[in-house]
Amino acid sequence: MTTIDYDEFGLFHENAAEFGLPFDGPPMVRRESVEVRPGFRLSALVWGNRQPELVLLHGGGQNAHTWDTVAMALGRPLIAIDLPGHGHSDGSIRSALSLEAVADDIATVIRALAAQATVVVGMSLGGLTALALSAAAPDLVRRLVLVDVLPSRDDAASAVIGKFINGPAAFADFDELLSRTIEFNPTRSVSSLRRGILHNAVQQPDGSWMWRHARQRDDQPAGPELDPDERSEALWQRIEQLHVPLLLVRGMEPSSVLRDEHEAELRRRSPSASVVHVEGAGHSVQGDRPLELAALIDGFAAASPT
Repeated sequence: MTTIDYDEFGLFHENAAEFGLPFDGPPMVRRESVEVRPGFRLSALVWGNRQPELVLLHGGGQNAHTWDTVAMALGRPLIAIDLPGHGHSDGSIRSALSLEAVADDIATVIRALAAQATVVVGMSLGGLTALALSAAAPDLVRRLVLVDVLPSRDDAASAVIGKFINGPAAFADFDELLSRTIEFNPTRSVSSLRRGILHNAVQQPDGSWMWRHARQRDDQPAGPELDPDERSEALWQRIEQLHVPLLLVRGMEPSSVLRDEHEAELRRRSPSASVVHVEGAGHSVQGDRPLELAALIDGFAAASPT
């Protein structure tokens, strides 16, 4: 059995080397845990030693480390939160899909760690959570960036992502897990995918590997949920009700879940929204083109009122 040592904060030099970022030592980042309800905690990475300016919310099946390269490129104080059932947070993926309940928990984390943040950035599930947050705690969403997500999406592209996330919970060895990850992420480098796995999976005593988000399988009965069309419309109405600057960052590779008709709907519902296309990026823009995304977020944050 081959054991792979993992140091959560020992891989930043690889991010820097792959994307040509200066590196004179590990960045200042620590992990914090916030009890949002009795016995239920959410975890977050806190970057820097000043009041965080940004809040980053990852997508389904990911974790806070998906933002590492973006955070390093930004050089701004920020927090990246693990959604329920992801990373080091309590819960399950199913609980993360209850957007309104999760928004209340996320609000508690932000009030504890980043109450003065001027921008919330949400990718995929994190973006939908951010929209719910804008209703639950509008004072915490002063500017909003949605990364390759809108209330409507391409079903075929979404099905591919779902097949990857909902695939096997465990793998015989690291190579098997890496091979599957490469298969479903053709736009990413092998080195970045390897880092992502180390942050997002745990080696078991028998040498096998299990996704962190699979540690609680979602085989319990689902609670009552809105019809998908009703949920989509409710989120579109949330966009219409936004009174803060909104930026959509859309990947243009086929793995993006957005198409021209979805962007057109955004422009109809929110004429003041800004839209930026990122060539060479699919759904996970932060993984495919992190420096470009960091520059877009930085510019958007710089326009925030002080």
